[in-house]
Amino acid sequence: MVTLTKAEERIMQILWDIEKGFIKDIQEHFPKPRPPYNTISTIVRVLVKKEIVSYKSYGGSYQYYPLISREQYRSEQMGRLMKNYFGNSLKEVVHFFSEKRDLGVDELDETLRMLEELKKKKRNG
Repeated sequence: MVTLTKAEERIMQILWDIEKGFIKDIQEHFPKPRPPYNTISTIVRVLVKKEIVSYKSYGGSYQYYPLISREQYRSEQMGRLMKNYFGNSLKEVVHFFSEKRDLGVDELDETLRMLEELKKKKRNG
């Protein structure tokens, strides 16, 4: 899977939210001032070339839709991030976030609960 630019990722976020849409539909989901129609169209065409987005033709108009899910992309990016920056170590990821973010007690409790569930699943296999 390829890594997306910030602009490509923003368009993908919109497509994941709306599921399918024409360029004008994508444009409407940007905050004002919105990027020009042609800019969005160019980025969407790049996403089509990268085989992350496809389209259905309606005469001279094209309705675009994602070929990958938000979850697929997130999983790939998190895997890349863990490998490249944390040596594939969940412990290092948790340490990083615990040191760099002001995590609340509730969030820490929820994380511990999730890790305990994961540990049970691994043991019961």
